[in-house]
Amino acid sequence: MTTQTRPRIHAKPEEMIPRIMVRAMFGLVGLVLILVTLATLTDRPVQHTPPVAPVIAERAIILTGDASGAARVFDTNGVLIADFPSDKGGFVAGVERVLARTRGLQGIDPATPVLLQLREGNRLSLHDPATGWSAELMGFGASNSRVFARLLDQP
Repeated sequence: MTTQTRPRIHAKPEEMIPRIMVRAMFGLVGLVLILVTLATLTDRPVQHTPPVAPVIAERAIILTGDASGAARVFDTNGVLIADFPSDKGGFVAGVERVLARTRGLQGIDPATPVLLQLREGNRLSLHDPATGWSAELMGFGASNSRVFARLLDQP
């Protein structure tokens, strides 16, 4: 004969989440809000940002893309540097969408060039002088960074 045991839950049957957990969650959120408010009011400097390193190589490029994941990269003269089909250009098209949205919010032409920069320490980044937006590409993985690194070498 088998006996079934009911799981032991310390909450009342009508409570799906124990009250103490809900209170702890709101307490944590409140603590984070207090810390952020204090840091803002005291003008605490931003920490843990990548160090500014000298630019070794730089190229101005124009990114275009569509929702299918296809992307095209042009130089400033309108010459096609790279054409990524929808199954290969997802990361480039994603970066282009973020850039287009940032530019759209500020009323800047999406066809304005962005700077692809290789910095000391083998750090690759994109910088948009028109909006001040930038992205450190090393944070997106080696294969995604490699896609942009190859654009520096293209004639």
